[in-house]
Amino acid sequence: MEFDDSNNSLEGAVQTLEEEIVLGFLHPRERLVEDELLARFNLKRHVVRQVLVELERMGLVERKRNIGALVRAYTVKEVEDLYAVRELLECQCVQLIRFPVPEEKLRELEATQTEHDAMIAEGNLRQVFRSNMRFHQQLFALSDNPVLVAAIQDHAQRAHSIRSSSLVLPDQLERARREHWQIIEALKAGDSQKLVSLCAGHLRPSLEAYVAAYHRRAGRPESLNRSA
Repeated sequence: MEFDDSNNSLEGAVQTLEEEIVLGFLHPRERLVEDELLARFNLKRHVVRQVLVELERMGLVERKRNIGALVRAYTVKEVEDLYAVRELLECQCVQLIRFPVPEEKLRELEATQTEHDAMIAEGNLRQVFRSNMRFHQQLFALSDNPVLVAAIQDHAQRAHSIRSSSLVLPDQLERARREHWQIIEALKAGDSQKLVSLCAGHLRPSLEAYVAAYHRRAGRPESLNRSA
């Protein structure tokens, strides 16, 4: 894919690399080489460097002296800490939702989830990722607290490289799809307690999968050091 040297080209390269990190096409600690990005996206060097700065700002990449840019890798403690904060933010957010939820907002969520279902059925992983993000943005926007929603989005972005296995495995995709519909039913029922429980549980599989993979690489038992 080629891009013009413009703001759109920068955004396009950032979006493509973001998708490849979250879908596991680019792995933790994998180098992002400037010359390769120059050739791939047909960008000038200063634009490629802006791309890497933006990915670093999003928490997806870390830049190291004499090494360059690497896909961000996390220790088990860092993952557990990040997910503990995500759970606090997201559960607090859904507790702020006022019932009954307007019918038009429910229809928007249902339409987004129908699209998510269709993308899973087609195996279109990039659009699965995008529709999944849109579902959660619409859900948390129901809190009417844009500052909290922005904090949730920021922490979700930082978890992209952690979430890769949960966005490509068929059983995990099916689990997420079912849980989204359960969230919609809880919204319709005005069941705040159920909504909080669903949102907390929705985070666990990607956390557990990352920690298990981390321990396998290290030759250690596949268990969490502590709860998130």
